[in-house]
Amino acid sequence: MFVVKVEVRRSRRYYIEYFMGRQWLHSKRMVAGLKKGRATSKIVREISVAAKMGGADPAMNPRLYAAVEKAKKESVPRDTIERAVRKGAGLDNEKMAMDHIIYEGYAPHKVPVIVEAYTDNVNRTAPELRVLFRKGLLGVSGSNKFLFDHVGMVEAFHENKDIDREAAAIEAGANDFSSLSSEQNDDLPEGVVGTRFLCNPADVHKVSSWLKENSWNVITAELAYLPKQNVSLTDEQKAEVGEFLQALDDHDDVHRVWAAVE
Repeated sequence: MFVVKVEVRRSRRYYIEYFMGRQWLHSKRMVAGLKKGRATSKIVREISVAAKMGGADPAMNPRLYAAVEKAKKESVPRDTIERAVRKGAGLDNEKMAMDHIIYEGYAPHKVPVIVEAYTDNVNRTAPELRVLFRKGLLGVSGSNKFLFDHVGMVEAFHENKDIDREAAAIEAGANDFSSLSSEQNDDLPEGVVGTRFLCNPADVHKVSSWLKENSWNVITAELAYLPKQNVSLTDEQKAEVGEFLQALDDHDDVHRVWAAVE
């Protein structure tokens, strides 16, 4: 009798560990697949937006070039990339109808946040963003653009570790530069000199074009909202803010989230 009970318990434990474990693994893969799908969707939208703003030729449109290169790294199919370019540039009958909206607010612990979104339905996206702010712990809406600098931002890397970054910034027409790490941009390879160049919003194309022509690899070329001062937080507070920002970034229409926190 005792032996039978042991065997039953062992069988039950095996069932839980094996079958429930398989379900958990399947669920984990589904979540990863969903996140990858969202990331791909945002990359494709960035390609279309870049093509709409600067034309369909990546050689003449650094922002488009950077978006296409990122899409290739994420294994986005070639025909999907080409379709996104043609749609954004208006080369087909299907024209891109996408509005750019900016939502200002505060994350938990009074961290200023600016959310950029591209949407084909403002009446849907704006209320959904407001709901996300209300759901976030102490997340509120409110004007805060004055707490950010609106600048042109070009992120690039060079394989020569002895490259003179200051000279490159001056020649390219940038106003400032700083080191760029892989934590700031996932597309930065190891063993290279990563640099963030800041410039006037109207000079993004000029700066990125010069860098590309002079052996720099451009990975980001866009307009940015950089905080004038970051809010100091404890590790626990950073975790709360991070969870709130992730919820915003997971929204399908959200393009970029800028926050005054390291």
